[in-house]
Amino acid sequence: MKRSGGVFDLAADQKRLAEIEKELSKPGAWDDPKALTPILQEKGRLEEEVARLTQLKTCRDDLEEWLVLAGEAEDPEALESLAEQQAALERQLEETEIVMLLSGENDGRGALLEIHPGAGGTESQDWGEMLLRMYGRWAAAHNYKMEELDYQPGDEAGLKRVTVRISGPHAYGLLKGERGTHRLIRISPFDASGRRHTSFTAVDVIPDVGDDIQIDIKESDLRIDIFHSSGPGGQSVNTTSSAVRITHLPTGVVVQCQNERSRLHNQEGAMRVLRARLYAMEQDKRDKERQDAYDSKTAIDFGSQIRTYTLQPFRLITDHRTGNKYTDVDAILDGGIDHLQHDYLLYCHEQKH
Repeated sequence: MKRSGGVFDLAADQKRLAEIEKELSKPGAWDDPKALTPILQEKGRLEEEVARLTQLKTCRDDLEEWLVLAGEAEDPEALESLAEQQAALERQLEETEIVMLLSGENDGRGALLEIHPGAGGTESQDWGEMLLRMYGRWAAAHNYKMEELDYQPGDEAGLKRVTVRISGPHAYGLLKGERGTHRLIRISPFDASGRRHTSFTAVDVIPDVGDDIQIDIKESDLRIDIFHSSGPGGQSVNTTSSAVRITHLPTGVVVQCQNERSRLHNQEGAMRVLRARLYAMEQDKRDKERQDAYDSKTAIDFGSQIRTYTLQPFRLITDHRTGNKYTDVDAILDGGIDHLQHDYLLYCHEQKH
């Protein structure tokens, strides 16, 4: 079945689903649930595609019926329904196009998203919190699950860093375009003089590979530190030594998790992030262009931003990669970033061709 960059084949999807159902119904098929993970993930993806294509076909058929009715009767209500059906079909086509643009091998996976405020002190830490809220609203709108793995609050407001796991189909593929430095220009609520401030926050996104990818991590290469969780906590989260920080000595990669009361669960969460980060580093080595993009965000300051959010003296969001400008600032900061993602994926597709 051709999918990304090609066409969806409903018949082929349905045939493959029938084959999977037959495999899962065989005696002993569920004896090793862990071994079934890949085929269950394929089943879920195919069911999603079949549902999308079926809905697209239904929407098209309804539009054709309303075209006939509107042409015969010239009824205002029929014309109104025709316009509504046309808008619905356009939305369906845009969603389908987005999925077709997700051509990377990891685009179907969940995502691990990290936010690191840079230059700007409290102002940029507050900006980091605003971005976390934006991604949280976006995830909720898509019925994705977002789980905090590590969160360090800012000194006065906002956050110093956060790592979240976003689970859902194509979460990584949709969010990968958020990787880079985000610049905010506004009148600072923390400045009594009401001056305009510029803040920078880096966002990193890597695929959540879970246990699907085998990464050789030697125990002797790890330094594991246990410490008290930071932040408001609650339910003894920050009163016991349950937070875990793991340093991978050969690469210097440091990850930590402190959202659980159990040290064991935090260590499992940290190892999950470490596996994903080491996997991403290996992917980077095979893709110099992506490596250059990753290196470019080491300086979280002027000239490194991928997107600028201007709230003063005018309201405008500019994506410096696609060159597109957006005026629906409030909607975007409230999680409405789908059209930005679509524009970025389309831009990447055009650049490849």
